[in-house]
Amino acid sequence: MKNLTQKIIQRHLLSGKMIPGEEIGIRIDQTLMQDATGTMVMLELDAMGVKKATTEISCQYVDHNILQTDFKNADDHLFLQSACAKFGIHFSRPGNGVSHPVHMENFGIPGKTLIGSDSHTCAAGAMGMLAIGTGGLEVALSTIGEPFFFNMPQVMGVKLTGKLPDWVSAKDVILEMLRRYDVDGGIGKVIEYYGPGLDSLSAMDRHVIANMGAELGATGTVFPSDEMVRTFMRKQNREKDWIELKADEGASYDLHDEIDLSQLVPLIACPTSPGNVVPVSQVAGKPVHQTMIGSSANPGLRDFAIAALILNGQTVHPRVSCDVIPTSRQILQNLAHSGHLEMLIAAGARLHQAGCNGCIGMGQSPATGTISLRTVPRNFPGRSGTKGDLVYLCSPETAAAASLTGVITDPRTLKMPYPKYQEPEKYILLSDPVAIPPKNGGELHMGPNIKPLPKFGPLDEKMKGPVLLKMKDNISTDEILPAGTRVLPFRSNIYEISKFTLSEVDETYYDRAIPFQKTGSFLIGGENYGQGSSREHAAIAPRFLGVKAVIAKSYARIHRKNLINFGILPLLFAKAKDYDAIVQGDELEIDDVHQQIKTGHIVKIKKNGTVIEMKHDLSDLELKELLAGGLINVFLAKSGERH
Repeated sequence: MKNLTQKIIQRHLLSGKMIPGEEIGIRIDQTLMQDATGTMVMLELDAMGVKKATTEISCQYVDHNILQTDFKNADDHLFLQSACAKFGIHFSRPGNGVSHPVHMENFGIPGKTLIGSDSHTCAAGAMGMLAIGTGGLEVALSTIGEPFFFNMPQVMGVKLTGKLPDWVSAKDVILEMLRRYDVDGGIGKVIEYYGPGLDSLSAMDRHVIANMGAELGATGTVFPSDEMVRTFMRKQNREKDWIELKADEGASYDLHDEIDLSQLVPLIACPTSPGNVVPVSQVAGKPVHQTMIGSSANPGLRDFAIAALILNGQTVHPRVSCDVIPTSRQILQNLAHSGHLEMLIAAGARLHQAGCNGCIGMGQSPATGTISLRTVPRNFPGRSGTKGDLVYLCSPETAAAASLTGVITDPRTLKMPYPKYQEPEKYILLSDPVAIPPKNGGELHMGPNIKPLPKFGPLDEKMKGPVLLKMKDNISTDEILPAGTRVLPFRSNIYEISKFTLSEVDETYYDRAIPFQKTGSFLIGGENYGQGSSREHAAIAPRFLGVKAVIAKSYARIHRKNLINFGILPLLFAKAKDYDAIVQGDELEIDDVHQQIKTGHIVKIKKNGTVIEMKHDLSDLELKELLAGGLINVFLAKSGERH
């Protein structure tokens, strides 16, 4: 008897055994790229001499960098469009919307495997898919038919019972999971939801929950494919692709939990972590200057409509900027048709183009020292584009309530009945939502800001250099390599974007790193180092600046693999006390690097004449990639052998 996650993996298994912690390789049916990471994918495909994609479907979405404040983003859009034509990849142009809901609308199929160069790719698990966010290089390789390797996860079964009460919605379900497990509680796990509570959760409600599985650190989230998914696919004119999928009767799980939906209350994640969750009532009354409704974490028609119905006939508080960011062109058209868009505008909401926008600091940064309530998935320090930001994560109901009152408000205290919203029987669909690639592609269109990937050599036999930075627990990739309007336009130019490396942690880092670019340096991290976004730039830029190894207490899954993919040695503290034994500025030295990592899992590091033992957890495959200096070098060598 197998659970659904095991059933999907078994159908796609190419190598390894389905034992938690064992490395496995699976066949990938679909790949997804977004533009903040997709330019790297396309440059990687070009660097590897790839001809055409071989997946069932691969799609490039332009959703992050859609503000065209100068030529850089516009040039990248042309580059991505030309690369899609060359490599046979579907192209979703700027304004079509956020990759995850648009992919779900157009391409999601129960039982399929999907990996994407965006950590929130796991949102597609709402449809009964095994969907995993990962680094762009692995996406590039899967796009041309290479297996995707990862450790077989534990499967945590979460039984849902009951029904959500008024003023509580799907966002509160995932916030409850974060309240229980924090941002690292899902590491090494797939979260699989089942039970009678699913009967009242639509496919897009499930998307909300699956999306923020990334915030738990989970490998993925899986829901069954049932009548709710069938209804969604019928409204998308894709019912022919629907199949029923569920766990076997009596299936077991490695771990288990249960949530009675009827007992949930409105929840909110306080600054500056998605895991810092409390009931809204506990922080009620704090003044609010901005609310934001939208993002991949609340992308459904219902999420906007319920906010519109709460605001209908009233006016947004004069202190509050109420920002509405539609998640897809289809959602925007349906909101306009239903009248909900008019309600929002009449109430004083500000309407923005469909995309990620403020979620990743591309516009709508809050004022200094003011509170912003957002339905987005993350509130890492500075992610909004404002240093010292005070971003709270909440449901559309809670955001709409604060929009009216001007303070954090438990929506149950509003003096109005909970609005009744009924999903339309049919959606208005776009005639050409995503461009199909031409049969005969052309040449890459590369503007002046687009530079080829730097070439990296094999792993050094000896490493020596200073510890340039020592960091605390839960450092995110937003802190290692920020996003936002100032930084992301350089996403296709490692030489320029590297100047912002670790600037959120230490503004002097780049200047201090340059003198050691050729000789080498080290970074020290705490627990869950590299959580958050899948952006490869957080590994490529440090490597470009000379980082030879990172030593941390533990790593977030995607970032650890990105370090290996680009030839940075990820080491672990063998003893907790050794974290305190190394301070910023210490000189470290590792002799016989290759021999040490090949012959055992202990690595001896010299620090000012003393020896400290570190460890590694590299698989044989990862060792091969690391010794070669990264995954591209392995592929090129293998390609050379074939020819």
